[in-house]
Amino acid sequence: MPMTSSAVNPQRLHQSRRSIFLALFIALAVVLHTMEALLPSPAPWFRLGFANILALSALFLFGSRAAWTVNLSRIAVGSLLLGNIFSPGFLLSLSGGILSTTLMTGSRAVFGKKIGPVGVSVLGAAGHATGQMIMASLVLLRHPGVWQVFPIFLLFAVAAGIANGIAADLLIELLRNHRSFQPSSLGENP
Repeated sequence: MPMTSSAVNPQRLHQSRRSIFLALFIALAVVLHTMEALLPSPAPWFRLGFANILALSALFLFGSRAAWTVNLSRIAVGSLLLGNIFSPGFLLSLSGGILSTTLMTGSRAVFGKKIGPVGVSVLGAAGHATGQMIMASLVLLRHPGVWQVFPIFLLFAVAAGIANGIAADLLIELLRNHRSFQPSSLGENP
């Protein structure tokens, strides 16, 4: 009697692949977050935000919920690994991450395909810088002079947002062309 195999449930296969890619995105984002925290910074609490490349990729490949999952997981796990959970650095990262992810997912929801990874990344970078400045001025420094550095801080953030958006665009295109994202490998008709 010949052996037969049962058909693979395409929905379940798609969900499994999505979970695997999200786990990889989170792991890579945590590594980038941690490594970047160990590098010298051009300005206080300023980072280039390489981990945001993975959140952008998750947003464009899997949707808003995936972007939130990657960003919040990265902030929590990265802060645990660095030993600064609930520290001022954690508060800055969390406030920037929340405003950044809100702007990225909101712009994608409002503009859809009319806005690409670079535009979304610039909005996210501006949101991250703004969120950090708000937290710094309300909780950490409590001095109106903190806002005097905001224009320079924002300029650096936008430049990093452009670079990260370009990198995310390249990664998204690479992944969309990967066989795991092809309709025939997802159990769909080509």
